[in-house]
Amino acid sequence: MTRTRRIAAVAALLLALPLPLAGAASASPTPSATAPTAAPAAVAFHGELPRPTGRYAAGEEVLHLTDPSRTDPWVPSAGPRQLAVTMFYPARPGTGEPAPYMTPGEARNFAATRIPAGTGVRPEDVVGITTHAATGAKAVGGKFPLVVLSPGFENPRATLTGLATDLASHGYVVALVGHPYEDSGETLADGSTSDCPLCATGAPDALPESRAKDVSFLLDRLTGQHPAWHLSHLIDRDRIGMAGHSVGGASTLNAMADDRRILAGVNMDGGFWKGFPTDPLAGRSFLLLGKESDHTVGGGETSWGEAWAGWQGYKPWLAVAGTNHGSFTDVEVLATELGLPLPPGTTTSAERGMQLTREYVGAFFDQTLKGVHQPLLDGPTAADPEVLFQHP
Repeated sequence: MTRTRRIAAVAALLLALPLPLAGAASASPTPSATAPTAAPAAVAFHGELPRPTGRYAAGEEVLHLTDPSRTDPWVPSAGPRQLAVTMFYPARPGTGEPAPYMTPGEARNFAATRIPAGTGVRPEDVVGITTHAATGAKAVGGKFPLVVLSPGFENPRATLTGLATDLASHGYVVALVGHPYEDSGETLADGSTSDCPLCATGAPDALPESRAKDVSFLLDRLTGQHPAWHLSHLIDRDRIGMAGHSVGGASTLNAMADDRRILAGVNMDGGFWKGFPTDPLAGRSFLLLGKESDHTVGGGETSWGEAWAGWQGYKPWLAVAGTNHGSFTDVEVLATELGLPLPPGTTTSAERGMQLTREYVGAFFDQTLKGVHQPLLDGPTAADPEVLFQHP
């Protein structure tokens, strides 16, 4: 496996640890063959993501799209490339019904492949994780910037829900993209749920460019003359950004190089892959946000410095002390609620990691897409000592 593929494989995050749920009942040892002791029932898991922090509620709808011009790159027998996209939007509080975290099919696959055995977590527990988003919620009036979110390799799109709901609450339309056959599972238009053939073979070098094509097709369908989403009128077509975690962050650079509609990009802890675009992104902006252990100037991961040097424009680079690869996603919050320990070297709590991710990604898009200056991005603050501004 190449170095870039090993970087992508880091997406086997905290939920892959084979550790039991702290406090959950497990089978007791059998004292003798004649006197078995029954295992007590597993404790039900009630997961909850942090509440969004903005003025709006978060509405949610799932959109299924098919690109007839492109055969699926990983499973050609599946036919045209399909996408599963969760759309989040600013909504009126008190409208709609609580949105599930995943579909039952997605939750079954996720529980089987990404959650350690022995935790007692059932697929229905994953479906029922509280997201603080509502299906069928009434949209507020106005036009809002669009932000596309792309998850890490092997992790379904739902694992960026905490960031998506917060952006929607602050006045963004968010398109959270599921890339089928690249993660534990995305439920498709026919009700089937994709598996992950790439999880067994390793992420191919073509993955970032494939995701860039997914995103350009999505933008066509959301902002074209005949949009696929009935709430597309909420989108300001002249203010589009993209953010991703791990390979999703690396792919953001490919998407920006290929599609000039994307004005601002964020890479959350994803090393750029060999052969990454050298487009200078002149007039556009890019935020690097990652863990200190890898992503400091002069550190062992060199792709950020190589990419950063060629960019022309606004390009903040932030390293966050005490975090790990999962700190920028829902994964650590849910793992902590399960009672699983943080990876070695992690000193920043899961909720704090999500808080910082929301604050700095949100501030970056407020400044670049809304044109509102954000003092948070001017330099280090006493309130956020974990955030280390890098100056190559």
